[in-house]
Amino acid sequence: MPPSPGRSTAAAGEAHRGSSQWATVSSLFPYLWPKGRADLKTRIALAMVALVLAKVATLSFPLFYGAAIDALDTKNPAVQALAVAISFIVAYGVARIMMQGFAQLRDALAAKAVYNAVRSVAGKTFRHIHQLSLRFHLERKTGGLTRVIERGTKGIDVLLFYALFSIAPTILELVLVCSYLLWAYHWGYTAITIATVLAYGVFTIRITEWRTAIRRQMNDSDTEANTKAVDSLLNYETVKYFNNEAHEASRYDKAMVVYADASEKSQMSLSVLNTGQAVIITLGLVGVMALAAYHVSIGQMTLGGLVVVNGFLVQLYVPLNLLGTVYREINQALIDMEKMFDVLGVPQEVQDKPGAKPLVVTGGEVRFENVVFAYEPDRTILKGVSFTVPAGKTVAVVGPSGAGKSTISRILYRFYEIKSGRVTIDGQDLRDVTQDSVRAAIGIVPQDTVLFNDTIRYNIKYGRIGATDEEIETAARLAQIEPFIRQLPDGFNAMVGERGLKLSGGEKQRVAIARTILKNPPILMLDEATSALDTHTEREIQSALHEVSRNRTTLVIAHRLSTVVDADEILVLDQGRIVERGRHGELLAKNGAYAAMWNRQREAAAAREKLKEAEADPAVNPEIQRAQPAPAAAGE
Repeated sequence: MPPSPGRSTAAAGEAHRGSSQWATVSSLFPYLWPKGRADLKTRIALAMVALVLAKVATLSFPLFYGAAIDALDTKNPAVQALAVAISFIVAYGVARIMMQGFAQLRDALAAKAVYNAVRSVAGKTFRHIHQLSLRFHLERKTGGLTRVIERGTKGIDVLLFYALFSIAPTILELVLVCSYLLWAYHWGYTAITIATVLAYGVFTIRITEWRTAIRRQMNDSDTEANTKAVDSLLNYETVKYFNNEAHEASRYDKAMVVYADASEKSQMSLSVLNTGQAVIITLGLVGVMALAAYHVSIGQMTLGGLVVVNGFLVQLYVPLNLLGTVYREINQALIDMEKMFDVLGVPQEVQDKPGAKPLVVTGGEVRFENVVFAYEPDRTILKGVSFTVPAGKTVAVVGPSGAGKSTISRILYRFYEIKSGRVTIDGQDLRDVTQDSVRAAIGIVPQDTVLFNDTIRYNIKYGRIGATDEEIETAARLAQIEPFIRQLPDGFNAMVGERGLKLSGGEKQRVAIARTILKNPPILMLDEATSALDTHTEREIQSALHEVSRNRTTLVIAHRLSTVVDADEILVLDQGRIVERGRHGELLAKNGAYAAMWNRQREAAAAREKLKEAEADPAVNPEIQRAQPAPAAAGE
């Protein structure tokens, strides 16, 4: 009879999960046995020697103890028997000390190699995440991703600890015990021991597999809850603006309800596991001791032999008692590691060509040649865009929202690969040079400046990590933010808060300008750098930007046309195509798309000015009239 589809699917799933977990474990080996690190390999080898010696010492306990019992159970003179027994007891004590010593030596030797593996994998994952494309980072959930890395790193630690210090020693001990029992006593002891261990192992694995599904649900709900919590806290102001604290708490609580239910099921299944394990171990011990008692009664075993067999089994069942925990933790570690290695397996969308050389900037000319780009195959954003930003000149790109302006800046930074065409700097195709060198040559002042939760000094220094304090302060002065910083109690050491929330929009923009000044790039990009600022602050920032862009190749992505009137060339982008180009006066004279945008913005600005004047006029605004002091009475 052919297997049912459900059973086939389940079997296939188990096989896939097993192969996936083995792939996860095998991918960890190079980190534990790294190339070129003879010191770490030596430590692992010595740790394995110490492991074997510790187990040999452990198995000698029952032998010495049994010998001491037999020495006392002889017809030798009491003094002689006592002396022999004491000598075996002393040997027993020495063996225990040696066991502890070798075990601690094993831990000490292996620790450096184990934690080096943990550090290496975590570091590689962190670097890989930074190398992934902007597409990945726009789609990811920060809280969930950090949780995956955190659990994956811990999973490596757990796996290596249990594999080296629990599973391997237990297997070695089982082999040694069964071999000795088979050699020194009746084969029945070995048979009962192996049967007990197999029954224990099968039961533990079956129940733990059941529990693993519950643990996966716990993990998913924990990740979901953490993601919602981080997202809510990052958007603290938005939550407050709309009085949605209760809504956010409700979303978080729903995720925690699932987590609590899964945790309850996990605890119940743990009780089933522990009870079953205790029954199996007890049955095994009873069987072995009953057989030993029978052999003692018929004279085939001494009392010391009974003690030896009992000691072996008790010692062996101590680590077996932890098998459920060990298996569960290892299984959980594999799940956590699998998720982290899945992140490591995400392909890098934008990669350097083999043998790519660094970009050599001579003048800084930027050229787009018939560039076609799409975020999705069926949605083309740029449709054959061509333009040149001559070295040392300023070119502005303007147009309505969704026209593709910011896409140009992302392509220039090589956050995405273009479908066709070429983008060059000083004649060098960006696909033929290294990404690092391209980004080192470009400085950007973005529309939304997000700062690190650190000091103002650190955020400016981020433009060039090795800069001196004097260079940082000079950059702040050129960005016209130094007077503000000097007014702060902590000056340059003042903390800016999460995402720079302690600073105003204009202050954050000045920090971004100072950071770019410190970087001192030959090519400058201003991506809607003042669109979110008020008119007064915009004028101040424009003054600073004018100084920064002097004698640099500058590409300006602009919304407010008043900020680009002095550009050497203005490109009007609409629906992914350049529909007009020229200087400000030329474009106004054409009376086309640019002129229409200019007139709309002028009319909107004039309307805002009239509204301000009206609000300030007491005759129009009764609130101002009521706020005026009453005229003094005659004679007062």
